Amino acid sequence: MGIVIRQSIKGTIVNYIGTFIGLITVFFVSAKYLTDTEIGLVRVLIDTATLLAGLSQLGSSSSIIRFFPFFKNDKNEDNGFFFWTLVVPFIGFLIFGLLYIFFKESISDEFVEKSPLFIDYYYFILPLAFSILYQAIFETNASILMRVVIPKFVREVVTRSLLLAVYLLYAFHVINLDGFVMAFCSVYAIATIYNLVYLFTIKHISFKPNFKYITKDLAKEYLFYASFLTIATLVGAITPFISTLFITAQMGLAFTGVYSMANHMAALIEIPSRSLNAITAPQISSEMKNNNIKEVNLLCKQVSLLQFIAGCFIFFAIWTNIDLIFEIIPNGDIYIAGKWVVLIISLSKLYNSTVAIGLSVISYSKYYSYSLFFTFILTVTAITLNNNLISLWGINGAALSTLFSYLLYSILLLLFIAVRIKVSPFSWKQLKTVLIISALFMLNWIWTNFFTPIFLQIPISDLFVKIVDAVIRTLVLVSGGV
Repeated sequence: MGIVIRQSIKGTIVNYIGTFIGLITVFFVSAKYLTDTEIGLVRVLIDTATLLAGLSQLGSSSSIIRFFPFFKNDKNEDNGFFFWTLVVPFIGFLIFGLLYIFFKESISDEFVEKSPLFIDYYYFILPLAFSILYQAIFETNASILMRVVIPKFVREVVTRSLLLAVYLLYAFHVINLDGFVMAFCSVYAIATIYNLVYLFTIKHISFKPNFKYITKDLAKEYLFYASFLTIATLVGAITPFISTLFITAQMGLAFTGVYSMANHMAALIEIPSRSLNAITAPQISSEMKNNNIKEVNLLCKQVSLLQFIAGCFIFFAIWTNIDLIFEIIPNGDIYIAGKWVVLIISLSKLYNSTVAIGLSVISYSKYYSYSLFFTFILTVTAITLNNNLISLWGINGAALSTLFSYLLYSILLLLFIAVRIKVSPFSWKQLKTVLIISALFMLNWIWTNFFTPIFLQIPISDLFVKIVDAVIRTLVLVSGGV
């Protein structure tokens, strides 16, 4: 567990540096200089490209983690495994890229009325998706070598710094919207190239395939596993982006922009899990290969607890200061329409990030094919709920659809994993965390009703006093809870 903690701590530090840059970009630059429609455009470009990249992987990310133990030697060399991690997703990109082009007219018909700007930049999705695809592939290759910090630095710090520069160029009219979109896509291409260069510096990879490691049984197992994951992806890859696509098609890019801003706030809760899960997944894969269920169960409980504790404190800091956050950010009077989206999505991300490591166990077990059934339930539920709840409650309905669909999916899948594999991410220590956070919310209520009014009597700017009060209150309560 030592390497998990060291790498996750480093990765989390990098994540928070990137988050700080992202906060400036999203809540102060884009909120001030971009319209809600333009923010919505950025969101739908990213989500659509990520969806296309996910389909194109043909299950590569999970396959890399699952099958690398069969190729590595004592020197941790890959013996040509890297070659296959390049070829398979490239084939996938050719297939789904051509389908994306072929169905342009049908896709355009769904968005042209409410979001015509998306259609104007339809083909920019392809290069953006290609970069996102291989950025993910290179990051996974680094993670199986227990090297997650540099790729995370590229993703969270380098990429976000370059994106900030692009936003500023657009904000000060150095480039127009066309130039903004082109520069935006170029940033991801630069990050992908940087990750490839880094992999070569590790000196454990090779473009030359080594066929002696590919036995008939291994090839058969890989083809079945990859084929299954491809089918599962076809069913489930759209699920994380359903809300964005439904809002864009039914309500327009402006509402997508408001939803996106709220989603960015809630996404802070997931930050610790990105490092924890990335470094733990290869270990779980290795332990599952050796049928060491006891160690897998221990890892899942430890990682889940760490994520739950971190996520709870982040959620507490966000929700107890939510009105002030909207008061601080430019055009907050527009984006405060997403206040309840922040709450709903925050709860969803807190739960999902806590159980994610437990859910991943099935991908590395002999029961992985069963996950297709649960994924099908997730997708059908998400589509059905979004289609109905958005018409009733708008963007709040979209957020509730996300929460309810993932709750149903994860509860059913966790029960299956607990019964068949004897692994669970839950422990009694998480209940202790719930009690502590509940106590902090009560103390926060006392503070805001008895101490905050005293702060507000200070004869200086109300906003400045509110910020000082929020900082002191949050630091005191969180540090006390820790």
